[in-house]
Amino acid sequence: MSSRGRALGLDLGDARIGVAISDDARRLAVPFGTVRTGAPADLQAIAALVREHDVGVVVVGLPLLLSGEVGERAHHAERFAGALRGVLSVPVELQDERLSTVEAERSLRDAGTTGPRRRRSVDRSAATVILQAWLDRAGR
Repeated sequence: MSSRGRALGLDLGDARIGVAISDDARRLAVPFGTVRTGAPADLQAIAALVREHDVGVVVVGLPLLLSGEVGERAHHAERFAGALRGVLSVPVELQDERLSTVEAERSLRDAGTTGPRRRRSVDRSAATVILQAWLDRAGR
């Protein structure tokens, strides 16, 4: 793992990829935005974010089944992480994201975000949950 640069977190969705970014010290994850899915444009957009924001590591959410087993969505995340490794010069890691979307939706609901606005925000909020879990693991 690279110890320099920010960390970028990704939550893979069907239509959008939620994006979160850390502070320079890699202590706090904040929502950043979304990238539309569809190769190769999504890989190019993420590569541009890595270059533009001094990113030293990319963290992709790994949606394991509640049992901990690898299902089709997790296989997709593994393939996407592999594709990113092919175009990026920084490490790409996987982070267990079980229940990250549920946690993000609960936080947005508790904050009073409703309807369409909550649906637009959940992808980047889930990416923030994923990235913060990665940052917290081992006291990054």
